[in-house]
Amino acid sequence: MKPGMSFALRAFLLAALSVLLTVRAVANNDDTETLYKEHCASCHGADRLGGQGPALLPQNLKRLRKKKALRVIASGRAATQMPAFKETLNKDQIAALAEYVYTPLDHVPAWGAAQITGSHVVHKQELVEGNAKTAEPVYGADPLNVFLVVEAGDHHVTVLDGDNFEPIHRFKSRFALHGGPKYSSDGRFVYFASRDGWISKFDMYRLETVAEVRAGINTRNAAVSSDDRYVIVGNYLPHTLVILKASDLRLLKIIPVKDGEGNTSRVSAVYNAPPRSSFIAALKDIPEVWEISYDDDPPTGFSQPWVHDYRKDSGDAPKTEAFPVRRIKVKQHLDDFFFDQDYINLIGASRDGHAQVINLDARRAVADLDLQGMPHLGSGITWRSGETTVLATPNLKKGEITIIDTATWKTIKRLKTLGPGFFMRSHENSPYAWVDVFFGPNRDAMHVIDKETLEIVKTLRPEPGKTAAHVEFDRSGAHALVSIWDKKGALVVYDAKTLKEVKRLPMSKPSGKYNVYNKITYSAGTSH
Repeated sequence: MKPGMSFALRAFLLAALSVLLTVRAVANNDDTETLYKEHCASCHGADRLGGQGPALLPQNLKRLRKKKALRVIASGRAATQMPAFKETLNKDQIAALAEYVYTPLDHVPAWGAAQITGSHVVHKQELVEGNAKTAEPVYGADPLNVFLVVEAGDHHVTVLDGDNFEPIHRFKSRFALHGGPKYSSDGRFVYFASRDGWISKFDMYRLETVAEVRAGINTRNAAVSSDDRYVIVGNYLPHTLVILKASDLRLLKIIPVKDGEGNTSRVSAVYNAPPRSSFIAALKDIPEVWEISYDDDPPTGFSQPWVHDYRKDSGDAPKTEAFPVRRIKVKQHLDDFFFDQDYINLIGASRDGHAQVINLDARRAVADLDLQGMPHLGSGITWRSGETTVLATPNLKKGEITIIDTATWKTIKRLKTLGPGFFMRSHENSPYAWVDVFFGPNRDAMHVIDKETLEIVKTLRPEPGKTAAHVEFDRSGAHALVSIWDKKGALVVYDAKTLKEVKRLPMSKPSGKYNVYNKITYSAGTSH
């Protein structure tokens, strides 16, 4: 501004400049929305909620950094239908699109009965209830010692023989599977959940996908009832629990997740509790744990949420009002939790490190735990040590394993490691517990801990410089499988007694490995 300019003229010019900048910003936003509608909406949905391609919302893109998103828009994504736009769009347009998809919506999007039902498809009607003529697997391997290996690098799943460690079958999965597959009680069927809310039912005998449905927009995980009748899905978006009929994934019930004052919440996780004939859900935004009964004759203390029961529409009329909820108040909301083997106590932690023991029968917190940093209780395991049972959990922020006596809920040891870890595993027949480092300069390290001395007895480095992660044991506990978490990664098989490598299979960023027997028997050495 010139020194002699009047105050009124200055004010006018500043106002004009503000209007101009606002108009330009609106125009740029409109231009970006136009670009999105023209180039992205046909696959990812006009509302960014997903379609043929994944949802493009910040919650769904947490594992995709903006820098990588720019490369994906420009160069496409291998093994998907995502095309390259570098010949169509300039750098500014690509940057604007990346910024746009990382911008939160100004509302919590809806995904209700119409959308869920509209997405439902049955691929193999003859397999919906199982087929007596095909009750035997189409392969010769022990069906209870088969692994599913989720390959995140190119969104495939490998069915692996757990005796000779040879692939049986490989198939394409939904984008970004999350929360681990869940098996039916006999291991015949398995249910996958994707981060985008797709639930897929797969026949482990016939090696075919049976049915699919999209139960949410951003999903945490799913669980299967012990009687194999129901699948429950916990969502971040929208704030719901969705219950499906396990046989064909038909919608049965939508439970809005909210407290008595109408505040809604994301679902941190939901798991099956077999002895209780119920599902247990932890809420991320409300300090409550919910127990949802799937018993036809629920025990007292449960109340019926006022929601529509779609079983009546489909002719599956229940004996009683289905899936009542028992709410348990907790001191703080839970991001992560773990059960004792009797499913009486739930051990939960929030992201700030506050951990508590909640007795599900007493419906209250009975102890606080001395867990620091950010414990990853979802990967916690238990084992017998002397006259007691101990709980051990890795930590996402600190280089330590916390070991707790479950009789007193007191910390008995903090075992120092080479860095924060993600996954911890063991087996009833193994003297060792394995834990990765995962984060930091020592991410290629894998610690082996003696379960009696509570000391690290060996540190393996399956492939120096590349992340080693997620151990899982075979049915007998004789072998431990480790992932090299890289696009050009591998599955490394170790003799669980000698700790020597016995086999290595190239794979594309193998993440989780899930042994049928260990999962359906709820082994103390693995997550449930």
